[in-house]
Amino acid sequence: MLYAIIAQDTPNSLKKRLPVRVEHIERLQVLKNTGRLILAGPHPMIDNNDPGEAGFSGSLVVAEFDCLEDAKTWADADPYKTSGAYANIIVKPFKKILP
Repeated sequence: MLYAIIAQDTPNSLKKRLPVRVEHIERLQVLKNTGRLILAGPHPMIDNNDPGEAGFSGSLVVAEFDCLEDAKTWADADPYKTSGAYANIIVKPFKKILP
């Protein structure tokens, strides 16, 4: 089943994101390589694809997991969470309709 992983960043999270970004992307790449990643990306803090020092307000990942508990476990191990960049994460089932 698909799950939406919706993360909200802590204030000034860019300093906490940058040192662990490679590890964060590597985990997403594993999902992609196994055909389980639907989409992933950050929410820019400002209305710009490259927010610069303004940073990000959070992230969204939609991916396939065996169950809700597996999705939550995966999300809790994210380097952005363990580094303190994420203030909280919501994980919930997602039903893709389009495209």
